[in-house]
Amino acid sequence: MLDSLLENIHELSVLLLLLCTFFFYRHLKKLKRERKLTAFEFCMLIITQIAYLLWAALYLITILGKN
Repeated sequence: MLDSLLENIHELSVLLLLLCTFFFYRHLKKLKRERKLTAFEFCMLIITQIAYLLWAALYLITILGKN
């Protein structure tokens, strides 16, 4: 019972991180259209793109590995 509760909390935290990252990515894209990004903002834009690709690939591998 405790394991399933902890697993649900973990999945919820991952979902919240993904949502926050998505909104931050959209914010950076909006800033990029309005003005030139600073070096830090540009790095964060690249990092969020890479993070989404890595998460999607690892999630797919995890799903395929369970079968």
